[in-house]
Amino acid sequence: MPDAAPVPEPFDFEEQVRLAEALIFAATAPTSPRQLTALLDKACDIEAVIAALRARYAGRGVELASIAAGWQFRTAPDLAPKLRRVVQVPRRLPRVAMETLAIIAYHQPITRTEIEEIRGAALGQTTLDSLLEADLVTPKGRKESPGRPTLWGTTPQFLAQFGLNDLRELPPRGDLLVEPMAIHRPPEPQAEPTADTAATDEFPPDPVSC
Repeated sequence: MPDAAPVPEPFDFEEQVRLAEALIFAATAPTSPRQLTALLDKACDIEAVIAALRARYAGRGVELASIAAGWQFRTAPDLAPKLRRVVQVPRRLPRVAMETLAIIAYHQPITRTEIEEIRGAALGQTTLDSLLEADLVTPKGRKESPGRPTLWGTTPQFLAQFGLNDLRELPPRGDLLVEPMAIHRPPEPQAEPTADTAATDEFPPDPVSC
């Protein structure tokens, strides 16, 4: 008779939950299903682990959120306004950059000329550079038209910044210009505002680890 297939050793479900918790907490970006699969026992049900973590953090100061096709700990939305009284947040992008980002988010992939047509104004290179530097937009190939202009779209960081799981969750365009509520990690120290920067809108804050 052929040898019987080896019976997999049972795993400690609570240990798997703790491993997932540690990975998500330590990650600087949303943790993907692939990352959890690589870490947890092969026989472990990832959805069950995530459900256990959600239940564990429900109603607490931080919650497990589905962000950018992964998972990330975020400050409970109802607490974020109170935290802003004591947590310093980075400066927002200028209004023109936020408006450009909204156009890209809702019309991507889109060329620079098309952005300018929708805005009714020229798009300065500094505005595009600021979005690139913040890792909110990225080239998405080239359009098959004369000159083959670059197509622009949003990044996974954009989803994480605005607390979205995917682009289907985009809010009304006006809401995209409002500062997101979630906070997950402390911002870097900021210089005191100058006369040039005082009139500039604040950039949506990164979440704070609690």
